[in-house]
Amino acid sequence: MKLTVFGATGRTGRPLCRQALERGHEVVVHVRSPEKVPFADDVAVVEGDAYTGSGVPEAVADADAVVSVLGQTDGSPDDLLTVAGDHILAAAADAGVDRFVTLVGAGVREEGESISLGGRVMGALLKLLARSTLEDAAIHVERVRRTDLAWTVVRAPRLGEGDPAGDYRAGDIALGFEAIDRADVARFILDCLEEDRYVREMPKVGPV
Repeated sequence: MKLTVFGATGRTGRPLCRQALERGHEVVVHVRSPEKVPFADDVAVVEGDAYTGSGVPEAVADADAVVSVLGQTDGSPDDLLTVAGDHILAAAADAGVDRFVTLVGAGVREEGESISLGGRVMGALLKLLARSTLEDAAIHVERVRRTDLAWTVVRAPRLGEGDPAGDYRAGDIALGFEAIDRADVARFILDCLEEDRYVREMPKVGPV
């Protein structure tokens, strides 16, 4: 499978690309700083900026699937996911790419889902401390859901790294204060792609 990854040099993007290569996939990465790609010899690198849309059409051309693990960092625009996501979705549609997976926080809710007490507390904290980030992700998800793509919105709680379990729980699961390793989230994303799981659904993923 030929995968295009946005956010490839980030803390979730790196294990995602590494695992994709290990599974035998062809990987294209769209990055602002090619010199930051640690596996540049093993992937195709397209330089650009997803927020402005530069390089996005070139990155998704001929892809079998597109994955966005873009995330807010210090100095990021408040509408990063929304604006970058719009460019990615439009380019994917124009290129005839059908499969799209995007990663957001578990604070983005779906009507009728189960929410634990811990999840409610975390949601309240996010609204208090990171309202703009949460709103940006929610708008991005709504726009993804409006497309005709075979999309999956992966929702994760706090993200850790360095201690992957090699497994995960997924679906309409209760999440609270726990963290899941970024490598395990990457594993879930690739499983969704390879097995056509959770198409046009918004699964939560958490630690075992």
